[in-house]
Amino acid sequence: MCRLALVAALEREVRPLIKEWRGHAREHGGRSFTFYENGKAVVVCGGIGTEAARRAAEAVTVLYAPDVVYSVGYAGALDSALKVGNLVRPARVVNAGDGSSTAIVQGSGVLVSQTRPATVADKSRLREAYGAHSVDMEAAAVARAAEARSVAFRAVKVISDEFDFELPATGRFVDTEGRFQEARFALFAALRPWLWPRVIQLARNSARATRVLCAELRHITGEDASVASTAQLTERQ
Repeated sequence: MCRLALVAALEREVRPLIKEWRGHAREHGGRSFTFYENGKAVVVCGGIGTEAARRAAEAVTVLYAPDVVYSVGYAGALDSALKVGNLVRPARVVNAGDGSSTAIVQGSGVLVSQTRPATVADKSRLREAYGAHSVDMEAAAVARAAEARSVAFRAVKVISDEFDFELPATGRFVDTEGRFQEARFALFAALRPWLWPRVIQLARNSARATRVLCAELRHITGEDASVASTAQLTERQ
């Protein structure tokens, strides 16, 4: 059992956090998941999209019985005031597919989840339709899985693409298991020089977003206290 469970889409979103954590492969529902543990918390990177997020959230709640499940990772800005690296802790998560929503204690604003990466046109539409300030693909599915097990739900997201940033065509490189096919995307982008500036900017945005997110998650999981204690012990020695 771990008190906190964090569900991310991709390992790169949380790699600085989990690089020293213990990884364990466990099965649930006929699928294998890698769970990273630090004693107080567990992280699972379930893949991109609704179904991948649902499966991962269900697996971690069943196998670890956490007190709280967090959906963590990247989000797109629906508000021009939000910049890359800004943290988002929503008060409500809305499923754009059916309009259902989950309220969150001590949050602010609305995060909407849809089934594909958000284009600039999507961002304007979602902002108007839901009064949302950010968009992702997984939070609503994690919320629903947590609710099914009567587990508290929270979300911590970080802006990785701003309101006017048009993402490259990344959605077509996500397989049925929610895995991003990096080699295929790299080849696709390499043959299209006009995409290079956006791909480079996306990589820079993602790197910044990861650093900010992991700093926040270290605080939530108590990892920053552990690092501080280790540093103090080293100094005394």
